[in-house]
Amino acid sequence: MSLLAIEGAATLPILNTLIALPLLGAALVAVLPKNSPGLHRQVGVLASGSAGGLAIYLATQFETGVGGFQFETVQSWIPALGISWHVGVDGISLWLVVLTGVIFPVVLAGIDPHGDEKSYTAWMLLLQAASFGAFVALDLFLFFIFFEIVLVPMYMLISGWGYADRKYAATKFFLYTMFGSAFMLVAMLVLVSLSASDGGLSFNLVELAERQSLSQNTGRWLFLAFALAFAIKVPVAPIHTWLPDAHTQAPTGGSVILAAVMLKLGTYGLLRFGLYLFPEPSVYFAPLLVTLGVIGIIYGAIVATVQGDLKRLVAYSSVAHMGFIVLGTFALTTQAITGSILQMVNHGVSTGALFILVGMIYDRRKTRLISELSGLQKAAPVMAAVFTVSMLSSIGLPGLNGFVGEFLILIGSFETRRWWTVVAAFGVILAAVYLLWAYQRVFHGEPTEADLATPDMKSSEFLVLAPFLVAMVFIGVYPKPFLERIEPSVDTLIEHVEQHSDYERPEDVVVIPAVGQDDSEGAEGE
Repeated sequence: MSLLAIEGAATLPILNTLIALPLLGAALVAVLPKNSPGLHRQVGVLASGSAGGLAIYLATQFETGVGGFQFETVQSWIPALGISWHVGVDGISLWLVVLTGVIFPVVLAGIDPHGDEKSYTAWMLLLQAASFGAFVALDLFLFFIFFEIVLVPMYMLISGWGYADRKYAATKFFLYTMFGSAFMLVAMLVLVSLSASDGGLSFNLVELAERQSLSQNTGRWLFLAFALAFAIKVPVAPIHTWLPDAHTQAPTGGSVILAAVMLKLGTYGLLRFGLYLFPEPSVYFAPLLVTLGVIGIIYGAIVATVQGDLKRLVAYSSVAHMGFIVLGTFALTTQAITGSILQMVNHGVSTGALFILVGMIYDRRKTRLISELSGLQKAAPVMAAVFTVSMLSSIGLPGLNGFVGEFLILIGSFETRRWWTVVAAFGVILAAVYLLWAYQRVFHGEPTEADLATPDMKSSEFLVLAPFLVAMVFIGVYPKPFLERIEPSVDTLIEHVEQHSDYERPEDVVVIPAVGQDDSEGAEGE
C-alpha cells in the first residue's frame, strides 16, 4: 500500500482536503461582492477543479489488489455516543469520488446558469463537498449528515434556476427523499443501540458490520428501512416518480449533477450499507430487489419510448439504467457487482452528456418537444455527431463505456438470476429503440426554417463535452484501470456476505480477467 494510504492522516489527509476545498470555495463565493461578474464562477471552477485534480491523483495513488479501505482518517468527534470523523475509500467508492471531482468543475465552467451566478456557484460547491463526504464516510452518523446535506443545495438549484414547474418538482424531490431518510435514521439508531452490547455505542461502519449481533427478523426489518431510503434515491420503480419531474424542471447543470452524482448515492448506499451491514437480509430480499430492478429496466424503457419531451425521455432512460445497476448489485457475483459499480460511472458519463446536449438544443430552439425539432443534422452536424456518440454510449455499443458495464452485469447475473437476466436483456433492445427513434426524429428528416437556422456547436461547447467523449471511448476500449481497482473490494464484500449468511457463490462462475491480466488468475474457485 502506498505511503499516502498508510500514513494518510499524518502526511496528507487527502479525503478531508477533498471535502474542504469546495466547502472553502463556497464560503469564499458567499462573501464576494455580488456585482463582480465572472469572478464567482472563476472561484468556483478553481475550487471545484482543484478538488477534481486531487480526486484524480487519489485514483493514481490507490493501491491495486487491496480490498480494504485506504487513505483513512479517524478523529473522535462525539466520544460519548461513539461518533467519529471516519473517512476512507475503497474500490467501491473510488470512481464515484473521481466522477464527483470531474463532473462539477465541468458543469461550473461550461454551463451558464442563466441567473444569479453567485448563489448558483455557492450551492454547487456545497453540493460537491457533501457528495464527497457521503461517498467517503465510514461512520453512519457522518454519512447521514452528508446524505441529508445534499438535499438542500439540489432543492435550491431546482427551485431557483429551473423551469416553469420548478417549485413543484423541487418540493416533490425533497419530500420523497426526506421520507426515506426518516426511516433510515430510525433504523440507524436502533442498529447502533442493539449492537452496543457487543462493545459499546459505535457508529463505525466496519465495527457494526463485524458485530452481526442482530436477530434475523430485526436485521431484516432494519435492512428494509435502509433499502427504502436508498431505493427512493436510486430511484427504483414504483417510487421513481419524483425523478422525471426533477430532471425536466431542473436547470441543465442541475440535471447533469442529479444524474451523474446524486442518483449514485442510492446505488452506492445499497452496496456500502445494505450488503455490508445486513448480509443475511440482503440475500433474503435479493429476489425482491432484483425484481424491482428488472421492472425498472422494462418500465423505464417503455415509458421513455412514448415521451414527447426530449429531456423527459433521457430522465426515464435513467430509471432503466439504474434498474440494471440494482440487478447487478443483488445478483451477488463478482462480475455483476463490478459491472454495477462501473455502470454507475458509465451512466454518469453518458447521461450527463445527453443532458448537456439537450440543454444546448433548448438554448438554441427554446423547445425540447421532439415534434418541434427535425433535421438538425443539416444545420448542426458537429452537435449531431456528439449526440450520436453519447446516445450509442447510453445504448451500450461495443467499444464504448456502456457496453462494458452492461456486459458484466448480464453475464454475472445470469449465473444466479437467470430468468431476471433474460428479461433484463430486452431492456438493451428497448434502449436502442427509444434513443434511435428520438435521434431520427430530432436530427434527421426534413428541417424547417427554424431548424436550418439552428447554430452548430461552438468550440467552447465541444470542450465542455470533450471529457465525456474521452471517458466513453477510454473505458470502452481499456477498462483495466477501473476493474483492477474495483474487483478486490467487491470480492472482499462478497466474502463478508458469505461469512454471515448461507449464500455461496456459484462454483462455475469464471471471473473475466481485466485487459492485460494473466489468464491464469482469471478462474474463480479453482
